[in-house]
Amino acid sequence: MGAGHSHGPPAGTTAGGRHKSRLQWALGLTASFVGVEVVGGLLTGSLALLADAAHMLTDVAGLALALLAIRFAERPATPQKTYGYVRMEVLSALANATVLLLLTVYILYEAWQRFRDPPEILSGPMLAVAVAGLVVNLISMKLLMAGASESLNVKGAYFEALGDMLGSLGVIVAALIVMFTGWTLADPVVGAGIGLFIVPRTWMLMKQVVHILMEGTPPEVDLALLEKKLLEIEGVTAVHDLHVWTITSGLDAMSCHLVVADMARARDTLAAACEAMKSGFGLTHTTIQVEDQALRDNETASPI
Repeated sequence: MGAGHSHGPPAGTTAGGRHKSRLQWALGLTASFVGVEVVGGLLTGSLALLADAAHMLTDVAGLALALLAIRFAERPATPQKTYGYVRMEVLSALANATVLLLLTVYILYEAWQRFRDPPEILSGPMLAVAVAGLVVNLISMKLLMAGASESLNVKGAYFEALGDMLGSLGVIVAALIVMFTGWTLADPVVGAGIGLFIVPRTWMLMKQVVHILMEGTPPEVDLALLEKKLLEIEGVTAVHDLHVWTITSGLDAMSCHLVVADMARARDTLAAACEAMKSGFGLTHTTIQVEDQALRDNETASPI
């Protein structure tokens, strides 16, 4: 009986790690401006600004999670925490999604109240804050553009900044409508629109987090095809106890038992299985147990 184990690349060599400083700058800019938008929304009476601040908060969380993933990936495991702290990213994402869904409910409720009783809105300051937000978002996009083609973490952060930029444009449009037409309902309309824009992304994040915590099969892995590839390895007669799960984003793991006809070839079988997982499915964190077909047959034939 034999077992094989393979690990992913060493810490600090990921594409996301190479762009960590750009992520930090983008996080600092975005987080700082969330506060500006909240204050601006309260002072001007603009729900659109407050909704855009909530939208930017989702991006702050996304950037923070990307950096958290990079940071914890660089920390070694301990005897007490054999995977280190990589699951902190998943738990943070769950808390983030829960808070954002509650914020969206508040934004939609506030929009409904404003439809019934439209408040006075200071369109000039509202426009100034929205334009400043647009500039901040464009700078963040510029910072993240270079790494978006190399790292999924950075790519996700880039699209978050793009969504922020579109939100800022919406607030600018609302401010201009209020300024030139006096139609104050444009503000809650845009605010509700931004709030609704948050829901699908947040719900998707929630589903991904729950799927990971339930140790579900990663969506990009075809388990039936994976089992077929293992069975195609010379000498493998059966595959059982096959599991593929996500430890944290960007780190999937796989384990299984391979039944082989010739234990003398166990080392070659392990090497072939690990290579098939790496080249065909991108799985580098694998644990594979090799079992002797003859021994299994004897155990099955033995009386209980």
